[in-house]
Amino acid sequence: MDSAGRYRLTLTIDGRAVAHGWWHSLATAERKFASEVGEYGHRATARITLVDTETGEVLKSWPADQAASASGAG
Repeated sequence: MDSAGRYRLTLTIDGRAVAHGWWHSLATAERKFASEVGEYGHRATARITLVDTETGEVLKSWPADQAASASGAG
C-alpha cells in the first residue's frame, strides 16, 4: 500500500499531470473524483484517473474510455 493512501487520483491536462491526491478511504477518493470531473470535465484534454495502488487497478477514469486504455484493454 502507498503510505500516502491506497487510492490515488491523478488529474492530467494537455498530457501533463497537474494534480495528484491520495486517500486511505475509497469513499473519500470517489467523492474527490466526482468533484474533479465536475470542476475539470469541461476541458477537452482533461483526464482523471482513480487507481487502487495496492492492486494497480484503475477504479474510475474520465472520460470513461480511459480505463480500458489504461489497463491495456480495448
